Amino acid sequence: QVQLVESGGGLVQAGGSLRLSCVASGTIFSLNAMRWYRQAPGKQRELVAGIISGGRTNYADSVKGRFTISRGGAKNTVYLQMNSLKPDDTAVYYCNGAITTTGPNYWGQGTQVTVLS
Repeated sequence: QVQLVESGGGLVQAGGSLRLSCVASGTIFSLNAMRWYRQAPGKQRELVAGIISGGRTNYADSVKGRFTISRGGAKNTVYLQMNSLKPDDTAVYYCNGAITTTGPNYWGQGTQVTVLS
């Protein structure tokens, strides 16, 4: 069973930075698509950033220029570097991965990011 585990969340002042990490286990296959989502209280879960095999990335407009998604050297590892954080970035951040674009999605348990004004 594929499991994703996030880490790196925490409390930070506005303007600060955090780096989230996600490691997937339980599969011999590469997760060709890995994404970060977030969900703020009372809001729907939204896609923050994604990366696919080959390195192509996409970002929500609200984080472009501030967040960077990247893959780690280890298999099935993904990072989210978050700079110039704003209070609106406060949310639970979830890692998501899929082996194929049409296959099942796997989710982590989430990590809380709180940005103080």
